[in-house]
Amino acid sequence: MGKWKRSQAYADYIGFILTLNEGVKGKKLTFEYKVSEAIEKLVALLNTLDRWIDETPPVDQPSRFGNKAYRTWYAKLDEEAENLVATVVPTHLAAAVPEVAVYLKEAVGNSTRIDYGTGHEAAFAAFLCCLCKIGVLRVDDQIAIVFKVFNRYLEVMRKLQKTYRMEPAGSQGVWGLDDFQFLPFIWGSSQLIDHPYLEPRHFVDEKAVNENHKDYMFLECILFITEMKTGPFAEHSNQLWNISAVPSWSKVNQGLIRMYKAECLEKFPVIQHFKFGSLLPIHPVTSC
Repeated sequence: MGKWKRSQAYADYIGFILTLNEGVKGKKLTFEYKVSEAIEKLVALLNTLDRWIDETPPVDQPSRFGNKAYRTWYAKLDEEAENLVATVVPTHLAAAVPEVAVYLKEAVGNSTRIDYGTGHEAAFAAFLCCLCKIGVLRVDDQIAIVFKVFNRYLEVMRKLQKTYRMEPAGSQGVWGLDDFQFLPFIWGSSQLIDHPYLEPRHFVDEKAVNENHKDYMFLECILFITEMKTGPFAEHSNQLWNISAVPSWSKVNQGLIRMYKAECLEKFPVIQHFKFGSLLPIHPVTSC
């Protein structure tokens, strides 16, 4: 773990997360932003994954969780990942495709265990980070990376989780932030910094969530939790309930970044699956 925390990969990954965190600060999902060709192609790639879910209905099986049809869906991605990535990466950068495609395959859950968790989410962020490093995505794509690409990714992951009843990977149950995601809470809380009237206490208020979830990623996450879980919010999502008592969104944002490092990036069960290569190397940070 020490080697990972000192690595170039860790520095680049966390730097990427924090740059996007700054980029979306105070902005609604409906904000007008530039959408480049690369962004459009990434959305098209995610739309393909979504279509494959429709083409692979869950099968009848005795156990409620972990529908085996997920494996059929995953096998298709496993086979097609490099072709999909090649649609996003220009020909002169084709040599990077096999390495970048690995992160895409890692980003949608585990086909043996039929589970999904923050390690898979991290692989998707690493996938996007690699596309930035090779110059497919640029600095002015920042807002679209979160609002268009990552948001679409979340929709597809929620559909996977619902359709195939995926298990949460390494979930801390009621003590974790959420069974499946973490990053949209970080970026979503940044969106709400300095909001004129929505405060952290409002996200446990059903009316506030229903009226504003289309503008804010954080509230979309809350809505999904309330759709998937029954009973009092304070019981099924205790950590989030505690966060609703924090006075400001900037405090929430800072606290979530600390929590993400401690609970995800510095936990062996999450990071043991992380892949290293020429784009996200395990060697120690080289100071410029």
